[in-house]
Amino acid sequence: MNTKSAFLLAVLCFGLVFVTAGCKKKEPAAAPAAAAPEFQWQIDKFADLQVLRYQVPGFESLTPKQKELVYYLSEAALCGRDIFFDQNYKHNLTVRKTLDAVVRGYKGDRTDPRWAAFMTYVKQVWFANGIHHHYSNDKFVPGFDAAYFAGLVKGTEGESFPLAEGQDLGALVAFLTPILFDPAVAPKKVSQDSSKDLVAHSAVNFYEGVTQAEVEAYYKGIVDEKDATPVSYGLNSRVVKKDGRVVEEVAKVDGLYGPAIARIVGWLEKAAGAAENETQKKVIEALVAYYKTGDLERFDDYNVLWVGDLASLVDFVNGFIEVYDDPLGMKASWESVVNFKDLAATKRADAISANAQWFEDRSPVDARFKKKEVKGVSAKVITAAMLGGACYPSTPIGINLPNANWIRKDHGSKSVTIENITYAYDQASLKSPFGQEFTWSPELLERARTYGPMAGNIHTDLHEVLGHGSGQLMPGVGPESLKNYHSPVEESRADLFALYYIMDDKMVELGLLPSIEAAKAEYDLQVRNGLMTQLVRIQPGKTVEQAHMRGRAMVAHWVYEMGKADNVIERKARDGKTFFVVNDYAKLRELYGRLLAEVQRITSEGDYEAAKALIETYGVQVDQDLHKEVLERYARLDLAPYSGFVNPVYTPVVVDGRIADVKIDLTEGYVEQMLRYGRDYSFLR
Repeated sequence: MNTKSAFLLAVLCFGLVFVTAGCKKKEPAAAPAAAAPEFQWQIDKFADLQVLRYQVPGFESLTPKQKELVYYLSEAALCGRDIFFDQNYKHNLTVRKTLDAVVRGYKGDRTDPRWAAFMTYVKQVWFANGIHHHYSNDKFVPGFDAAYFAGLVKGTEGESFPLAEGQDLGALVAFLTPILFDPAVAPKKVSQDSSKDLVAHSAVNFYEGVTQAEVEAYYKGIVDEKDATPVSYGLNSRVVKKDGRVVEEVAKVDGLYGPAIARIVGWLEKAAGAAENETQKKVIEALVAYYKTGDLERFDDYNVLWVGDLASLVDFVNGFIEVYDDPLGMKASWESVVNFKDLAATKRADAISANAQWFEDRSPVDARFKKKEVKGVSAKVITAAMLGGACYPSTPIGINLPNANWIRKDHGSKSVTIENITYAYDQASLKSPFGQEFTWSPELLERARTYGPMAGNIHTDLHEVLGHGSGQLMPGVGPESLKNYHSPVEESRADLFALYYIMDDKMVELGLLPSIEAAKAEYDLQVRNGLMTQLVRIQPGKTVEQAHMRGRAMVAHWVYEMGKADNVIERKARDGKTFFVVNDYAKLRELYGRLLAEVQRITSEGDYEAAKALIETYGVQVDQDLHKEVLERYARLDLAPYSGFVNPVYTPVVVDGRIADVKIDLTEGYVEQMLRYGRDYSFLR
């Protein structure tokens, strides 16, 4: 998406559409070659999580030099792991290193049921890159007590613990005990409660010793609202108070996160030497220059060059990109995705991007907010080769970058759908009973099975390729104008664009969908998900907090309420179970268009109060009776609502001191990979 990247995380074929940066799903017809029957997609399941593998079809067909490039970029992707852990909470690295040491070296009874509870907790921390749930942002509750934890540390031999200067194991345990077990300590990674100080009530490590008001005043003092090409202020920094002054600590080789960034730079410099062409080499060199200086103008230079590199088969994202984890919507989490183009499947995205101006011109929004000329919209379907930072293990399925509005307007953007990831999700969910449980009729279920993955892919393409890149901001308006409501509003805007156009005859004309029946399958899913099925991700008594979920809930509840007079969406009951059924798809499309026009106005004008009213009214509150019912129905299915992945292992084949080939291995287990990453890619204290 746009904040923008678009990482929409996704799914159990018939109901849950997730995200983390913006987008969606996949299509069997264009999927990679069928997996061998023995391939194990799911390799672990614990708490509310399942861990999957993904294949990398086409890797063996790359040239040796392209494989070498993938290897270097993959190493760079792994070297930033510590950064994301630390960004999520300032004590996460101490926690993770302590847990890793216990898993490796504990000499006590590993058949004790408490050990199983401990391992579940460890796996959760690994998955979330910290002690807070990756989606709900709530701190995990250990299934063991503090005394048992102390015994685990005491019973671990031959391992080094992350001891501070002068600290012994007893002091380490005393330090970590409230962090792990006290519910009042850092209870929420990202707070969305606008009635409170969002900085003070968020555990994320973007701020230290400052209030929300002080942060907002600091940036108000340095932002030039008349600048037509502004940098993304605060993107790569922490704001702290030193000697009574509010200052930024900037991430760079000799600054914040320096030891890890230096390793990233080292691998990027090797990658530059293996670049496919001169343009790609300049892209990588520009990123290196940015990492060495921390200068956000250099980051813009990199993004302009990156957007313009359309010829390279291998591509990557590496840096401080998405701002979902900042309650103020400014500071970015570190992430990386290494990929290469799926040439056959890209034809689908090409058809959409080639008609970008057609879609923009016919959008139902006010003419003032439309781009007069859509520039540089490129789209492709990619195969992910490595995931890192905020993209691992929980993974986006679509990306639209860069996020800077002026770059998107003047130079364009790149949009991708990650085909092998959505394919893995689909394969892992083939036997899922989810669809049957929450779909009203056999006819609707059959339509979902026939068209759902295909329509999901098109939704993702429209969301990423065009949705995030559509429209324009009025002078003086930036993402910060909507503050904590920017992300849910932006995600809903891209979703609404996709929903409005997926029902257009243009989809059939372009050969993207076989008929409007396929679009109806996507309408069914989005309504069902926004009104009901995404509630499986929320704990009893909680409200909706995650940005993508708020956006989906807002859209679904708004059209449901606005369409009541015409019974556009009907709430039905059978055998004590609730269902939502679309009765009038044409009127539903009209409602999506009306809401798109308003959301674009809010975005373009930076109307904070309207954004707040829309999200708080329709996107936050939960029908507790319906929620209870959904959770009970879902529990009986024994499914995990969240999924993530382990990465492949790449091993270079060195001949005469040079890499002659790179071998890929897909067999590494979850625990094995996490312990290896903790050993080989940990550079921060």
